[in-house]
Amino acid sequence: MLKNYKGRIIFHIDMNAYFCSVQCKLNPSLRGKAFAIGREGTLKGVLSTASYEARKYGIHSAMPIIEAYKILPTLLVVNHNFEAYKKYHYLFIDIIKQYTNLIEVASIDEVYADMTEISKRVHPLVLAKEIQLRLLRELDLPCSIGIAPTLFLAKMASDMQKPLGLTVLRKREIEEKLYPLSVKDIFGIGKKTYPKLLDANINTIGDFMNPSNRDLIISLVGINTYEYATTHILGKSSNEVKPDRYNNSKSISTETTFDIHKSSMIDILSSIRALLREIYQRLIKGEYVCKTVVVTLRDSNFNTISKRQTLDEYTDDLFTFNSIAEDLLNELFNEEKTYRLAGVGFANMVKRSELKEEYNIFTVTDRTEKEANINKLLSEINKKYGDETIYFNKNKKK
Repeated sequence: MLKNYKGRIIFHIDMNAYFCSVQCKLNPSLRGKAFAIGREGTLKGVLSTASYEARKYGIHSAMPIIEAYKILPTLLVVNHNFEAYKKYHYLFIDIIKQYTNLIEVASIDEVYADMTEISKRVHPLVLAKEIQLRLLRELDLPCSIGIAPTLFLAKMASDMQKPLGLTVLRKREIEEKLYPLSVKDIFGIGKKTYPKLLDANINTIGDFMNPSNRDLIISLVGINTYEYATTHILGKSSNEVKPDRYNNSKSISTETTFDIHKSSMIDILSSIRALLREIYQRLIKGEYVCKTVVVTLRDSNFNTISKRQTLDEYTDDLFTFNSIAEDLLNELFNEEKTYRLAGVGFANMVKRSELKEEYNIFTVTDRTEKEANINKLLSEINKKYGDETIYFNKNKKK
């Protein structure tokens, strides 16, 4: 019990290798094996996540399947089961709700929970251990829990011990526990950003926080990133869990009906890309980012099928959207059928400004300067000459 504690007690509950854990529950024969989630039976596409056994070989999320097989030819690749992921998401949320109503869903496999009130009666470490054991016993799902006075520090704490970790991070322990960690462990530092820091001999969080390195770091990552990162690391960021923070999340989609039914995947892909460019402009103009891409087909017999892929992070990267849409179409298309309709959409959308308000670099996918400049140039050209003047096509030029 912490009756006299005046700060907030924030839990970050992070399900360990969630997609893989759910798959193991559905198929216990996968336990202890090196496997990953992706497109089964093909070398196309990328992996969504990998089991801890597979990670030992260097296999990770967003890795092309063909590269993963080169590393580990015996790797098992298992298809997504989004319905099961959603089902167990709601089940584990229901367990957390038995302890507090102040729950903020960060993604399908992680939540923030304000445990301040209940911690006046029960010690937070006892609560965390109870929640961890209940999720494991009742749902057969492992998790790590970070306990801290801010959302960011709780997230950092949950990442420090996986799987089945339980870590407390107090403000007075920041230098002791965080500063020795690698700079790449700063939550939200992009995979294309931290190598710049390492190359400049900014190796640890302590190096990042050293005032003598300030000018060098700003020259590498920019003043905004530097200030947001240092503020969060020092525990000066938000301690407010907002259950309705993303209730205004939106989705957009569009579709086209073919006057003459199509049987060529190349023709349908061309239509999908045109539709994607249309909603991409709406995404950018609305200043949104998203996590999920959806592709829909309707055949000549009016049978409608859809598939979606959800990323680990929010993004507005057109290269990524095009790649995912093509992968999804490959999964849906049946060369023995003809199609009367094709559609594409974005889901799990949030305003970029809403992410920046709370997390800034800590939730938005990092993009290279080159990609950002290309997207800016495309937008300027299309604004001046029309939305379809120029667009990305990774297979051929137009």
